[in-house]
Amino acid sequence: MIKAKHHFFIYPLFKWLTRFLLRKNFYQVKILGEFEDSGKPVLVISNHISWWDGFWIMYLNQKIIKRKFYFMMFEKQLQKYWYFNYAGGYSVRKSSRSVLQTIQYTANLLQYSSNMVLIFPQGKITSMHQNRIIFESGIEKILEKADNELHILFAANFIEYLSHRKPGLNIHIESYTNNMRDRDSLQQAYNIFYSKAHNYQKNISE
Repeated sequence: MIKAKHHFFIYPLFKWLTRFLLRKNFYQVKILGEFEDSGKPVLVISNHISWWDGFWIMYLNQKIIKRKFYFMMFEKQLQKYWYFNYAGGYSVRKSSRSVLQTIQYTANLLQYSSNMVLIFPQGKITSMHQNRIIFESGIEKILEKADNELHILFAANFIEYLSHRKPGLNIHIESYTNNMRDRDSLQQAYNIFYSKAHNYQKNISE
């Protein structure tokens, strides 16, 4: 697997680029929900709807989480977009022995309160108009190995144009407070949160 690096120039550039791109391409960005910093390592579980997702969660990290940013990418994609490796990206390769190494690596990252790890449990980009998010296997293995206390934060990203030329971005967040760490419990809790966020979006008007 390819382990993450935080290059002294590329990582700060990536953070600056995140702010620049969001200002340039979105008429507004809202974070909806609360994050009370517990001082623990943070695992962000998010829907995966576009190329933008990593930038959006980086923005969320800069605004309220304020941790060292790590995120999982498919190995072929990380090899193609190699510069993400120097901004906290590390690889996973499905259906290979190295996936066990990625699981252990992620669990190790989550031992440190200075770190934040972003995971897209869907495992692929899907429409934001889905009514239900299905988690692939793997997240429960990470949480089994990361047996320390974590702050698990759900995130759901939605864009709306309404009467604007550029879209607006809403990042919904909610902390997961249940002690159950199996995939079914996480998926059920995430979908309750996601349904509330989705209903909020359906009722937006100007």
